[in-house]
Amino acid sequence: MKLNSFKNASQKLAGILLLAVLFLNSNISKGQNSTVNIADFGADRTGNENCAGIINQLIDSLASNSGGTVFIPSGTYSCGPIFMKSNITLLTDNGAIINFIDDFDAYLPMVTSQWEGVRVKTFASQIYAIDASNIAIKGQGHFEGHGKKWWDFWYKVSREKVTGTKWQELFINENKDLLERNDYIPKMHNFLRPAMVMFYNCNRITIEGVSFSNPPFWTIVPTYCENVTIHNITINNPGDSPNTDGIDPCSCRNVRISDCHITVGDDCIVLKSGRDIDGREAAMPTENITITNCTMLNGHGGVVLGSEMSGDIRRVTISNCVFEGTDRGIRIKSMRGRGGIIEDVRVSNIVMRDIVREGIMINMRYHETPVEELSERTPLYRNIHFSNINITDAKHGIAIYGLEERSVEQVSFTDMFIQTEKGIWAHYANNVIFDNIRLITPSLSPIHLDKCNNIVLKGIQLHDSQEGTSVIEIDNCQQVKISDCFQIQPVETFLKYKQCEKIYLTNNILPGVKKVLMGDKPKSIYQFNNIQ
Repeated sequence: MKLNSFKNASQKLAGILLLAVLFLNSNISKGQNSTVNIADFGADRTGNENCAGIINQLIDSLASNSGGTVFIPSGTYSCGPIFMKSNITLLTDNGAIINFIDDFDAYLPMVTSQWEGVRVKTFASQIYAIDASNIAIKGQGHFEGHGKKWWDFWYKVSREKVTGTKWQELFINENKDLLERNDYIPKMHNFLRPAMVMFYNCNRITIEGVSFSNPPFWTIVPTYCENVTIHNITINNPGDSPNTDGIDPCSCRNVRISDCHITVGDDCIVLKSGRDIDGREAAMPTENITITNCTMLNGHGGVVLGSEMSGDIRRVTISNCVFEGTDRGIRIKSMRGRGGIIEDVRVSNIVMRDIVREGIMINMRYHETPVEELSERTPLYRNIHFSNINITDAKHGIAIYGLEERSVEQVSFTDMFIQTEKGIWAHYANNVIFDNIRLITPSLSPIHLDKCNNIVLKGIQLHDSQEGTSVIEIDNCQQVKISDCFQIQPVETFLKYKQCEKIYLTNNILPGVKKVLMGDKPKSIYQFNNIQ
């Protein structure tokens, strides 16, 4: 009985799809608009039957006839993976809910993909395209990934060290060469959850208006793509969902992300460009990126660069965004072994509130590793600038961690208000400017610099200080200029130093300061036009 029912359903679907092809070809030959409504071809609007076959056949038919629009009207749809093709728009109606099934087998055979910066073959994404151009997902519909089954199985595999499942064996067979030369992917136990939306080596992509939730892994992942526009979308993933990043452009050029609202279980927006040797071999940078007018609530980071950045990340602007409740606001992260360069980054007009850890984190020590000689494995950060930023109710305002063998270079912070438990910390940083910074913090060392050179501190104001506070503490630093500071609130010491050389204090007005300097035997300390 079940076999007959299956045969009847298959025959019905085949008949519907044949009519679809005839209808499409007829309309196209008559010059009619190539827009098809999936409900007209038998898609179940109650969510009881998988409509992926209908959607994909309509996509194929349109694509073979110069393209067009597949329209999903209001209703609830059960769906397997959707395979986008060139010149196709997936248009969703207000009230359309696409529920992706959580049957792992539905996402086979495995396809060319990238996973955490490494090129692999793994499960097809819930929406997938490769080598396509002019593709779009638009409308007011919602895509539900039903990721819990994927998350639970991942936890089981990783915690119980499960091996030998058919999906793991298939992954091993599909990735033999990779597993022989890569030391990271084998640690993932040969079970890689797919991204919800993966566009691989595509051009001219638009995602607009729609919403997403509960992906198996990262949510939207354009990879090796150019000319990507993501506008006015919503991503809402549980805070405890594993690795459910929001938008992760990987090795992409000319990307515009605007007016989006994101709350996730990992990073909200992340820029990446490949991991370690594989990323350096691919040599595909992420560049020419604009992120603007977005809100991020919850997640590990608001906007993050790295840690997979071995192919370089450059020419990035982040502006007019609000972060609330994220672990960190702006985070730049990498480590020894990555190599690659992050450069030419501008961050402006940002409001952060209720940040769990750092408002701004620039870190070359994402994982601690032994000191090594400079090589292609050593990351490089340079020419990164922050301006017009408010950080309130955070644990730490700004933190910079360079490496012994290579410091963070050419960074500036201008026109900032920081109300945090701890203020500013920098370790191994060169050519850094702090200009017009207003600090409110109970920390006894609001600004602490260690092993930093060529530093400018200008227009620093500290408010609500505690007894015994030193506004600025510097250890093992050279070439430090401190100027135009106005310290009217009472503090114990303005500048505390140790093993420093060539310090210049000029044009500072310090009526609230008991002692201007405190430290060991001075080496080349110069004071000009200071008023106490």
